[in-house]
Amino acid sequence: MSSPSIQSALQQMQSLSAQASGEQLKGQSVSTSVGQGGFADELSSSLQRINEMQQTAASQRTAFLSGDNDVALNDVMVDMQKASVAFEMGVQVRNRLVTAYKDVMNMQV
Repeated sequence: MSSPSIQSALQQMQSLSAQASGEQLKGQSVSTSVGQGGFADELSSSLQRINEMQQTAASQRTAFLSGDNDVALNDVMVDMQKASVAFEMGVQVRNRLVTAYKDVMNMQV
């Protein structure tokens, strides 16, 4: 991995760590505005991002297997793992939605 990509990954990890602990990193502002879109729009955009991650990982894998010298194995593996984790998250969200739907449908009125 190149130095700029390592710095970028480190900065992303620090940002996620700060978000998880409820802190704010220096020089970053936290947006608290609520968008116009609803849950369905957010779910759709998340699925599109997951799809893009999978397509990027697949194209990098294909480029590496075809012998492209600009694609490093570690970058391919990291992108494939990111796509895998994102997909698993999408599956878990879907499972929760199906369970919630079934619970609502089984409620007595």
